[in-house]
Amino acid sequence: MAIEDDISLLASVPTLSLLGRQALRILAIGAETRYIHSGEVLFKAGDDAEGGFVVQEGRFSLSPPGGDETIFGPRTLLGELALFAETQRPATAKALEPSTVLCIPRPLFIRMLDSFPEVARRLREIIAARLDESTRDISKLRPVLDGQERK
Repeated sequence: MAIEDDISLLASVPTLSLLGRQALRILAIGAETRYIHSGEVLFKAGDDAEGGFVVQEGRFSLSPPGGDETIFGPRTLLGELALFAETQRPATAKALEPSTVLCIPRPLFIRMLDSFPEVARRLREIIAARLDESTRDISKLRPVLDGQERK
């Protein structure tokens, strides 16, 4: 793919679409396209996560240990948290058909954020809102998880 095609792909991903064209250009130039054969594992649950992957073509199953499989296709960002922080993969990603992904290493993403502080601020606000929503959802489940009925 040409750089302009990669920028368009990145712009179509909800989280990344907030970055703006110049920031996306930096990511597109520094990212690596990787081909994944059908049945090949992109990453395994428990692996150290060094960045994120944007699905260009194909489909992947994401299977957390003991959890249900979820299917993802093009324009999906796999490993969003790994762009921001050192973490381990919570699930295994396996290609369901011949696929390509755009690999975005964490150091590249962090350097881009350093160069665009306004973008970093916007992303921080969005992630904080998501975290707040997740915390509220978990709080609602606490009585169920503790074996108590909600009143």
